[in-house]
Amino acid sequence: MANNEGQEKTEDATSKKLSDSRDEGQVAKSQEMSSFLIFSGGFFILFAFRDFISDQISGMTTYVFRSLDVLTININIVQLYFYKALGFFALTMAPILLGLMVIGFVSNVGQIGFKISLKAMKPKMSKFNLAKGIKRIFFSSRSLVEVAKSLAKLFVIGLFTYIVLDDLIQEAVLIIDHSVAQIVVFMIESALTLIWKLALVFAVIAAADFIFQRHKHKKDLKMSKQEVKDEGKQTDGDPQVKARIKSIQFETARKRMMQDVPNADVVITNPTHYAIAIKYDQEKNAAPRILAKGVDTLAQRIKKVATENGVPLHENRELARALYKVADVGDEIPSELFQAVAQILAHIFRQRNSRKSIV
Repeated sequence: MANNEGQEKTEDATSKKLSDSRDEGQVAKSQEMSSFLIFSGGFFILFAFRDFISDQISGMTTYVFRSLDVLTININIVQLYFYKALGFFALTMAPILLGLMVIGFVSNVGQIGFKISLKAMKPKMSKFNLAKGIKRIFFSSRSLVEVAKSLAKLFVIGLFTYIVLDDLIQEAVLIIDHSVAQIVVFMIESALTLIWKLALVFAVIAAADFIFQRHKHKKDLKMSKQEVKDEGKQTDGDPQVKARIKSIQFETARKRMMQDVPNADVVITNPTHYAIAIKYDQEKNAAPRILAKGVDTLAQRIKKVATENGVPLHENRELARALYKVADVGDEIPSELFQAVAQILAHIFRQRNSRKSIV
């Protein structure tokens, strides 16, 4: 195989290259897009279940604080509070966690489609190389890009969060005399305010990263012209091998055709350039059938075999050319040429019957 090192990769990846890279788990996937969809999805879930969550938190908080003055610490009380807390978190967080799981799955499938690849799941020993792992994590260009992206994202989100929380903290001072239910409502509404504003920032970051990952994936999979040619040979076969196979198939078909010439009723000739061997079996075929045909050298071979086996030759220049052009070996004579061929066959059959009667 040709050496592809040093060749400029200017060609877009072929469908086979894309399919192979997908099987190996190399896909254009933006982690920021998944994070954004999970984040914003969690926001909508929280918004949809805000009354339910508010009631659950208010009820649990009220129950705990009302029992503090009569609370006796013992093993039974600890178990009771443990089970109540477990039930509270399971019931309160279940809609959010289940929704986030569904959103996480859909966000990944939406980017790369759904396909189970055993090849991608297969462990690679190269990943267990400690030296290469450290180099890949700390010293590769990709890791540096990811670190820069993370720091930039952290700075932008941190700055935006500070601005939003600064306003919310000033409002929180005014709720000191509110009831527990009112405080919980304020906390949830404040959280929703923070989340939807952060979701807008996430949306911009996710969109930029999504475009970047698509572009990078396309660039990483680019191929050189030689790689495209080599892949074409692997997929479609080497042109020289295909030509050789085709030549062998043609020669085999020609030998089979020449073996049928002795069974012909007549060979219609040009007389030098064309030869068409015809057979008419009234019990098997509705019309005469072409057993063999050839031009120039092959035509001379057909005539030679026919002469050696006593098959009569009939010269008809126009008919020989027409039969060669409109019909292939194994085909029945076209209807427009049937009458001309029938006249020749009738003449041949009369001669054959005459010789039999003489004998």
